[in-house]
Amino acid sequence: MDVADTPARTVPAAARTVHLRGMTWDHPRGLDSVVAASAEYTRQHPGVTISWHVRSLQAFADHPIDDLARGHDLLVIDHPHIPLAARDGLFAALDGQGHDAELAALASASLGASHATYRHDGHQYGLATDAAAQVAVYRPDLLAAADLPASWDDVFDLARGGRVLWAYKPIDAFSSLITIAANHGGEAMREPGVFLTPEQAAPALDIMHRLAGLVPPDNAWFNPIQVAEELVRDSAYAYSPLAFGYTNYSRAGFRPHRLAYADMPAGPRGHAGSLLGGAGIAVSAFTPHRAEATDFTFWLDSPEVQKGVYFDAGGQPGHPEAWEDDRTNAATLDFFRGTRATLEGAYVRPRFAGFIELQDEGSPLVTAALLGELSDAELLRRLDALTARLLVAPDVAGSPPAGHPAAAAAATSTIPQEA
Repeated sequence: MDVADTPARTVPAAARTVHLRGMTWDHPRGLDSVVAASAEYTRQHPGVTISWHVRSLQAFADHPIDDLARGHDLLVIDHPHIPLAARDGLFAALDGQGHDAELAALASASLGASHATYRHDGHQYGLATDAAAQVAVYRPDLLAAADLPASWDDVFDLARGGRVLWAYKPIDAFSSLITIAANHGGEAMREPGVFLTPEQAAPALDIMHRLAGLVPPDNAWFNPIQVAEELVRDSAYAYSPLAFGYTNYSRAGFRPHRLAYADMPAGPRGHAGSLLGGAGIAVSAFTPHRAEATDFTFWLDSPEVQKGVYFDAGGQPGHPEAWEDDRTNAATLDFFRGTRATLEGAYVRPRFAGFIELQDEGSPLVTAALLGELSDAELLRRLDALTARLLVAPDVAGSPPAGHPAAAAAATSTIPQEA
């Protein structure tokens, strides 16, 4: 995919007193949702127009966040970048801008930790407009909800029959390792210099090795979208235990077959521990239209918009009222209610600037271990070394001290490879 900006999609309006430029990711969930919402906002506020540019997920990972913040008023972001953006003054704080009552309401109603992940050093730098975690996905025309695997042993039984897919390309293998370990009581990267202890990693790696040996070999290069596409294409497969959820596949007409989503397989901590994904919206610190951009940001995250025009255009809301809504659930085969427990107990990635670099360097190692190219002991040794180098105690601003290698991650940008 071309990583250059696509042409802007501009919301027309009769009056153009203020024009805002936004940047988001190239998927209907990330783009169509904000374009439709912006059109409605302009209809209600004729003095403001908004255009959206997109980049591929990989382009977001490769492009300096500083450049994007300087070139746009609004940015769709991923929460691990908040400490970096706060340290470097790239995003405007949303508190103290005349919306504090709304901010308090959003904090009170947060879907799990979603809202808090955009807060740093006493300030709110983004709002959770989109929520996701690793959950299970299946073909309801091939596998009844009553027959879904309840445990990992049930997953293996289904996989032995050739009916299971699992995305374990590097970023997804890395995410699954964190998810399964956390579900078994071992939260990754919570101690200096330790990614996971051998005892914490053992149950997760055992599950992953067994699963990798039971799914098609090309799953080593699949992401969750590819798993979803294969499920709707090939009726030989009916289930995947861990994949970031996309409501688009649960909606009538998006693909020839609909997919349903459910909580991840239960482990020692039930459905808790899944890696928290999703996306939020932030206001650039460099915008000359801070008030207008901030007003739109809070409007976009309001429950009425989240469960209305934002959802209707393909968005995956981050507001819990949308997750509880009868209409949104009816339209998505109960996507929201079916995965709510997993979202509420999700694992939050470390909030240091060096995490993105650690993720980029560590992810290929996990897939390599699953392919037999590294021993588990060597995998953990290398992940520990990365953790020691890149995740250090934050300074008062919540970021690594100046001059530490973790500061080099300041050049990475918004959405990660998976959402």
